[in-house]
Amino acid sequence: MDTLGLNTLSGLDARHHIHGNTNPRAVVENGAMVMTGGSGIRVTDEDGKQYIEGLAGLWCASLGFNEERLVVAAEKQMRELPYYHGFFGRAPVPTIKLAAKLAEITPEGIEKFFFACSGSEAIDTAIKMVWYFNNSKGRPAKKKIISRQNSYHGVTVAGASLTRIPINQDGFDLPIERFLQIGGSHFYRYGEVGETEEAFVARRATELEQLIQDEGPDTIAAFFAEPVQGAGGVLPPAKGYFDAIQPILKKYDILFVVDEVICGFGRTGNLFGSETYNLRPDIMTMAKGLSASYQPISAVGITQDVFEGIQELGDQKGAFGHGFTYGGHPVAAAVALEAQNIYQERNIVGHVQAIAPVFQARLNALSEHHLVGETRGVGLLGAVEMVADKATKERFDPSLGLGVKVFDEAKKNGLLFRNADDQLLFCPPLIVTENDVNEIFDILQHALDRVSANL
Repeated sequence: MDTLGLNTLSGLDARHHIHGNTNPRAVVENGAMVMTGGSGIRVTDEDGKQYIEGLAGLWCASLGFNEERLVVAAEKQMRELPYYHGFFGRAPVPTIKLAAKLAEITPEGIEKFFFACSGSEAIDTAIKMVWYFNNSKGRPAKKKIISRQNSYHGVTVAGASLTRIPINQDGFDLPIERFLQIGGSHFYRYGEVGETEEAFVARRATELEQLIQDEGPDTIAAFFAEPVQGAGGVLPPAKGYFDAIQPILKKYDILFVVDEVICGFGRTGNLFGSETYNLRPDIMTMAKGLSASYQPISAVGITQDVFEGIQELGDQKGAFGHGFTYGGHPVAAAVALEAQNIYQERNIVGHVQAIAPVFQARLNALSEHHLVGETRGVGLLGAVEMVADKATKERFDPSLGLGVKVFDEAKKNGLLFRNADDQLLFCPPLIVTENDVNEIFDILQHALDRVSANL
C-alpha cells in the first residue's frame, strides 16, 4: 500500500501539515498515523484498527471520545450564539456561568477568571498578570519568575521560557531574560547517594531560598509549579516538598502560580492537584480537562488581592490591555460548563478514587521488571522509567531507542501512550474501568517482555 501516494491522507499530511513535537523529517518520509474516529477510551485509525488511548490524547480527553452530552451542548450553543467575545465589557451567557461555576469549585481564595484558548495562553496570561500586578504595587524590579527542572508550562515564548525540557527550548533562543530555574523535585532522579527524602526536600528548599537571596528578593515575582510534573515524566513531588517551599514564597512576598493544566478536574484523585498536595495558589491555570478537550478553552483563576492590583493599574491605563479573540468563546464555555456538570453528576472524582488503587497497583508491579528502575504516579497518572542498572539508576544508551521499541510493541496490540526517552507515560481517560486498566498493563507487560527478550 502506498501510504504516501498523491491521493492518500498520509501523503497529503506529509506534503502540507507541520506537526507539533514531532521530527519533521520522520513524518515527511514515513507518513502520519491518521485517526478517523473514537469511542469511549479508544480511538480508530484510517485502517479501522482500534487503540486504547493511554494518554487521553494529550493528557486531556478525560471523558473519552464520544460523550454525547458535550456534542449536544456545543450544537445548542452554536445555534443560539455561535461566537462572541469578552472585550469592552461584553460577555456571552455561558462564559459568565462558567466563571461562576469555577469560583464554586476551585481552591479557597480563587475568585476571578480570565479565559483563553490553550494552556500555553493561560500561562502567558498568568505571567503578564504577575508583571502587571507588581507594576500596580510600584515594584518595577520585581519581575523574575522561577520554575523547576523538567517543568512543562507550554510552548509560547514566555511559557517555553518557564518550561525546562531541552527540546522545547533548544534552537528557539530560549529562555528569554527574567526566567530562572531551580532543581527538580523528583527524589528518585535527583536525590544524592545516601540522602533521605526528608534531607532532599530540605536541600531543595535551601537552594530556593539561596537563589532568592542571590538574585534579590525584590526582583523575584513568582514561582510556577505543576502539582505533578506531567510532560517532564509524570514526576510527583518528593514528600513534603511543597510544605517546605510555600513558606519561603510567603516570606519573600512571591506569588505562587499553580499550573493545573494536567492535574485539574479529577486527575490526581481530587478535583485539583492543589487539594492533593495542600497548595494555596495566588494564581491557577487550567485547560485540558476544563472542557474534557471537546473544545479549546483555558482559564486563569486569581485571588481578589491579585485582581485588585490589576484593577488599580487598569484604572490608570484605561483598560487591562490583554485578551484573545476567542477567549471565553461561548461554544467552548458551554461545553466546559456541561463537562463540569458531568463530573459532578457522575462523581468522576469518586470514580478516579475507586479505580486509582487498581491502576497504581498494576503500575507498581512493573517495578520488578528487570528493565524498570522506577514506577511512579498518583490518581490516574503514571510512569515507568527504564534503566540499564537498577542499583546505579544508569540510563540505557539512547541509541538503543528502548522507549520507542516498547511503544511500537504496545501499538501492535492496540495501546497508545507517550514515550519520553525511556520513560513510558500514562494518563488514560478518567472513565476507564478496572477491566480497561488491566488490559492496558497486560499489553504493556507483554511489550516490555518482548523488548527485553530482543536485547
